[in-house]
Amino acid sequence: MLIGELSTKTGLSRDTIRFYEKQGLIAIGRKERRFNNYKEYSQETLERLFTIKRIKSFGFTLNETLELLELITLKEATCDAVVEKVSQKVMMIEAKIKELEEVKRLVLTGITNCQNCCPPQTEICPMLTTDTIF
Repeated sequence: MLIGELSTKTGLSRDTIRFYEKQGLIAIGRKERRFNNYKEYSQETLERLFTIKRIKSFGFTLNETLELLELITLKEATCDAVVEKVSQKVMMIEAKIKELEEVKRLVLTGITNCQNCCPPQTEICPMLTTDTIF
């Protein structure tokens, strides 16, 4: 199938498919080209793109996705191996949530301090220019 059909079937844009190919997530051999040099994507590529979409839906980065795809290719994507990778991702997500909660707390404190520090029509809000009151 050509890239347009692949795009329609996967819901991925043509640019995304090309990007995944450049990043090594999918590979198209020279034999998979038509006489006019158009790429002929296989059913295997279609299935791999669905796998990529599924992995990405769990929040994995492209590099993490590539690692998981390599486990699949090497037939090492056992439940234990996948659970380990997913558990690591969950820990990273939890750390990011804590970091974002701290940023949220700082911003809310800044808003409160800003509302109490100066008249509403002050030209430059000190929240953006100083740390002394925030």
